[in-house]
Amino acid sequence: MAGEVTSGPMGPFGETDLARMIASLEPVVRDGEFVVVSLTEEPDVPCAAVVREAEGVTIVVDRPVADENGWPYDFVAGWITLQVHSALEAVGLTAAVSAALTAEGISCNVLAGFFHDHLLVPADRVDAAVRVLQELSARGAPDRRSPYAVRRSPGRRSADQQEADR
Repeated sequence: MAGEVTSGPMGPFGETDLARMIASLEPVVRDGEFVVVSLTEEPDVPCAAVVREAEGVTIVVDRPVADENGWPYDFVAGWITLQVHSALEAVGLTAAVSAALTAEGISCNVLAGFFHDHLLVPADRVDAAVRVLQELSARGAPDRRSPYAVRRSPGRRSADQQEADR
């Protein structure tokens, strides 16, 4: 048997309302430094995350584990867990977090767990990232009209819109 099904504070499926998710971010830093390594197969060491890709196995491990095994890496990360229990189908949380961190020049790699989103940010920018996330949470959800939304140029209107103009 694979194990018991678990449930969190929001029930098994989590929050979908963007405003409530942003207000409840509660970023928590996991102790240590983490690195992302690509191997041909999953190793027999404790991994914080594993992703199987066509090119190989990507793992996230404590930096000392990679060093002890001689595995190369080029990104040393701090790990921030967003304590909000966001639903996997929730819309906008990753975009809002990414936009806030991008505005401060902080790179971010997101891992989605069943209960929480986990952010890998440069180890030397963890404190700044936490500050940005706390500020985002305090000010609330951004306007849903994203600056990245696809907008039609005035010359490219649908047939229905062109007909309505006549």
